[in-house]
Amino acid sequence: MTTVAQPTNHSHETPRGSTVAQNHTGAVVRYTAAVARLSLGWVFAWAFLDKALGLNHDTAAKDAWVNGGSPTKGFLAFAASGPFAGAYHGIAGQAWADWLFMLGLLGIGVALLAGIAMRLAAAAGALLLVLMWSAVLPPANNPFMDDHLVYAVVLVLLAALGAGRTLGLGRLWESLPLVRRSGWLR
Repeated sequence: MTTVAQPTNHSHETPRGSTVAQNHTGAVVRYTAAVARLSLGWVFAWAFLDKALGLNHDTAAKDAWVNGGSPTKGFLAFAASGPFAGAYHGIAGQAWADWLFMLGLLGIGVALLAGIAMRLAAAAGALLLVLMWSAVLPPANNPFMDDHLVYAVVLVLLAALGAGRTLGLGRLWESLPLVRRSGWLR
């Protein structure tokens, strides 16, 4: 049996679609997704910290959750508008709503920052963001689109890309036996 030698590319240019070019593009995508994941993780974590501790950014110290304030009352009671305003006014300041909201912010923020449970974090984060979007319909600057919906789409994309594996604990998390058996925990 004869073997035919394949021509070799002796130039220093990388042909389009080559493995080297794909690896470079893959690295750019992975690191960009990781930075987006960390950025969104910080958005959720900061919202939790400010509302819990009253760091005087959006929440005054006197209104902090640790000081007896409600993280949902002010916004849902006074800023909610549109077709769902009545429903949001009804749950404003309810202890269960405060706890769900704050645990959601914390859990989503920690999961995104750590790069673990990306599917769960993306689903919970997208749901929370869509609920926040629906509380102020129509949005102020567009008939329907705003940053909440864009962030929700980005969260789903980050989970699909496995963004927790780069600059995160995703690989370690995904190697755990329970996570390997339960795909939704990835």
